Amino acid sequence: MPSTTSDAATGPSPAPVGRRERKKAATRQAIADAALRLFLERGYDEVGIREIADAADVSTTTLFKHFPVKEALVFDEDADQEARLLSAVRERPEGRSIPAALREHALTTRLAAPDGDAGFTAFADLVASTPALRDYAQNMWLRHTAVLARAIAEESGLAAGDPVCAALAHFALEAPRAAYACDDPREAITRAFDLLEHGWSALTQNGA
Repeated sequence: MPSTTSDAATGPSPAPVGRRERKKAATRQAIADAALRLFLERGYDEVGIREIADAADVSTTTLFKHFPVKEALVFDEDADQEARLLSAVRERPEGRSIPAALREHALTTRLAAPDGDAGFTAFADLVASTPALRDYAQNMWLRHTAVLARAIAEESGLAAGDPVCAALAHFALEAPRAAYACDDPREAITRAFDLLEHGWSALTQNGA
């Protein structure tokens, strides 16, 4: 999946990884890159798993070890994105509110380059034009929303099923998506999170 960020650092540097882990990561990236290139060239439904494996110079068994379903090849950063999202909430600086932490996360990891990104545009068009990918993306979005809501509840001392936490998670993830079509996405995201910040403060101050 093409990055929509300026690759700004959002946390401590990861611990060094061993040679075996680096090799696995490189193989996974090669598979994902080959898949996306073929999908963009010919269309998602026109490319088979064996073709992708051959293009990445791996066996189909190896491919499925990294990507259990075809759709996952397009969303290869799914787990990393979820981890960064949760880290933004759980590892935020002392004194920073949850909405403020999520705003910073959105601005640094989910904002397309201001001068446009042809790779991301092509990726977005591929997903939008492919029903299987749209469904997978929606399910991924719902899963991220659910885990984020649980993290918000834990950090706030609220019940796991509190609808306030679910609402904040929903709108925090939706705001950057809604901002993509705006002339100034950064301003749109900032304004949306200002609204979330004020509403969240009022709710928590009232003992929500």
